[in-house]
Amino acid sequence: MATTTTQVRTATTIKVVADANPLPDIKTLRDAIPAKCFERSLVRSFSYVVRDLIIVGTLFYSAVLLTQLDAPLSVRIPLWILYSFVQGCFFTGLWILAHDCGHDSFSDNLTVNAITGWFLHSILLVPFFSWKFTHARHHRYHNHMEKDTVFVPPRRSEVEGRKSKPSLLQQMTDHHAADTPIVTICSLIFHQVFGWPAYILINAGAGVKSLTRGDRLSSGRANQLHLNPKAHVFTPGEAPLVAMSNVGILGTMAALYLASRSIGGWNTALAYGLPYLWMNHWIVAITYLHHTHPEASHYEADEWTFLKGAASTVDRDFGFIGRHIFHGIIEYHVVHHMFPRIPFYHAEEATWAIAPLLGEKYIQQKTNFLGDLWQSFVTCKFVEEGVGAKQGGLVWAKTPAKKAQ
Repeated sequence: MATTTTQVRTATTIKVVADANPLPDIKTLRDAIPAKCFERSLVRSFSYVVRDLIIVGTLFYSAVLLTQLDAPLSVRIPLWILYSFVQGCFFTGLWILAHDCGHDSFSDNLTVNAITGWFLHSILLVPFFSWKFTHARHHRYHNHMEKDTVFVPPRRSEVEGRKSKPSLLQQMTDHHAADTPIVTICSLIFHQVFGWPAYILINAGAGVKSLTRGDRLSSGRANQLHLNPKAHVFTPGEAPLVAMSNVGILGTMAALYLASRSIGGWNTALAYGLPYLWMNHWIVAITYLHHTHPEASHYEADEWTFLKGAASTVDRDFGFIGRHIFHGIIEYHVVHHMFPRIPFYHAEEATWAIAPLLGEKYIQQKTNFLGDLWQSFVTCKFVEEGVGAKQGGLVWAKTPAKKAQ
């Protein structure tokens, strides 16, 4: 077997050694996973949906009671903060269950998957089918520098090729350009609050060749809007289901309007809007940290393979919330990229079945999740070609870019 090179992971450094064991092929990895891990149980999957919906409904009822509470702001504000955080976590849990529906790992019945995913995502103001179609291309081209649809980083040459220093607004909206701590903090907040809507509205973070027709440079913003059935992010055959996604969102907006007529617009914004913002934050953080890590390479078209891209995703840890409310999506994501039809409740067993075969190529980080978010945000700015003995992919640069004059 030919010898290649790989990066050995240590606590503080990355060194390069000869590697006589390149990535196993997909069949070898699949054969290592127990067959039961691929079994999808409709009853078990729905048990999580029912559990989460009951909790969300109960929390909504508590929010209605909170709107009627006659107490000083010093009491009500902490209660609203607590409510919005907990409800936002369970919103995220429902989002992730719909995510399993989008991969058809929810059950063997594809119609049930479609209806359940559409319902769950619609109540969260997520266009289910629109997201499903572009998310499938993300899984098809994960960590591909041109065709991936999420968090494609800039190259060093692109950053240094800027003819002028980015404005303050550009730095706020593009963390790759932020160059001071205060601006970086503001950019991170913008990233977390508006990252998900930016993806839906303008296809933010996608690669230049991620569209089904044309490219991102020649297509206008309307052709990258996930709410536009004729957008270039979809094929013509996907248009009817994209329209159905919009119907689901309109239904939820109508329900929110009726709620505002009952409990007031401000109270509706507190009860639904605050948890919605928390959900946006968690979805962006989870996705970003799955694909942003000092040891997670990205690949140009001529170097990319499906397995290389899958192995460049990251498993992290978020404790009780990650495992029991977010359904393990943070902790067991590498195996999900390799075999997306494995249900989340089998992902842990499947992970430990393939981890020995991946060896040092398996990237896992079990430090503080929110600390990881800040660390990755300030250090992983752009990618560049490896130097010396390093080869195979673009690595995250360790030195700052030259500033434009």
